[in-house]
Amino acid sequence: MESIILAGGLGTRLQGVIGAYPKCMAPVNGRPFLSYLLEYLSAQGCSRTILSLGFKHEVVIEWLQTQTLSFPVDFVIETEPLGTGGGIQLAMCEAKTNNVAVLNGDTMFMVDMKELMQFHIVNHSATTLALKQMHNFDRYGVVNTDTTNHVTSFEEKQQRDTGLINGGVYVINKEQFFGKQLPKQFSFEKHYLEAFVTEQQFYGYNSEAYFIDIGIPVDYTQAQEDFKSIFP
Repeated sequence: MESIILAGGLGTRLQGVIGAYPKCMAPVNGRPFLSYLLEYLSAQGCSRTILSLGFKHEVVIEWLQTQTLSFPVDFVIETEPLGTGGGIQLAMCEAKTNNVAVLNGDTMFMVDMKELMQFHIVNHSATTLALKQMHNFDRYGVVNTDTTNHVTSFEEKQQRDTGLINGGVYVINKEQFFGKQLPKQFSFEKHYLEAFVTEQQFYGYNSEAYFIDIGIPVDYTQAQEDFKSIFP
């Protein structure tokens, strides 16, 4: 199982807490958030990870050189901001397998990756989104699916009592992704998922696994507490 981690984010909303560092390097109990993602992927049987780096990539690379990891970790570097889609596309060029897991570098969604991959393959999905049921929220848009788990539409952020959100973990079929001839710089969410959703080639995989997005200070603080028990 190959994976890509989008690890080039600036972390604007966290700058007052972590300074001008990539979000993936935000310290959680003395370790970069990225180290927990790699530990999780190792436990899930990942065989290789490609980091898509951008802002202050040298910080991530220097840290990697000090680590002993259980599987190879390679990286690509954006020489200009490419957006989430462009970052995935750049890293996907280095992938050796046709179905690749993709994770956001500031989100921990502890889905069963083997189940997710199997679900993706069985459904011949172009892209499978790991979805999380949330309650009383306004930070996330909603992903709608039908009874066959096809993703049918996306809705904008607004206050909601309940709904399925995009948990920031995907499995992408490389051949079908590259078949869209996307631009060099684009948003994966807007210009790929939303643009092609009507083709009925995207599937949603619902998971009740632990989820946290450290993009805002309150959840970054919560991660400090949660990870004490999750990663003892």
